Amino acid sequence: MKLTSKGRYAVTAMIDIALHQDKGAITLSLISERQGISLSYLEQLFSKLKKAGLVSSARGPGGGYRLSRSAAEISVSQIIHAVDESVDARKCAGKENCHGGGQCLSHELWTDLSGMIDTFLKSIDLQSVVDKKQNPLNEISFG
Repeated sequence: MKLTSKGRYAVTAMIDIALHQDKGAITLSLISERQGISLSYLEQLFSKLKKAGLVSSARGPGGGYRLSRSAAEISVSQIIHAVDESVDARKCAGKENCHGGGQCLSHELWTDLSGMIDTFLKSIDLQSVVDKKQNPLNEISFG
């Protein structure tokens, strides 16, 4: 089980927008500069985030990206799934072919863990992460 850079960068970029969008639309070049993420990689991610309806964009002077709805209405799980990321603990990715073409003995254990991880990530909204960033002494509340 591994969350790749795709999922981590997407969440980081969305946090960046949530933290700064009160100043207007945020350009990908600003996110790239602040977060050290390649501009071309951000372009790929934001194409998927926009398609999933998590961000909206505006062109021209003053253009950039904004969250399409409030940060409290966007879960970390939605962001990760929008960029085609998975946090599946199963080696077989649910195909049940993990042991010589059949289901391994621990398949159900990893299936349950994958479900728990997704439930956990669904319970964390972007606003909770922003609040934690702005006031590190607060704990993130889960659902």
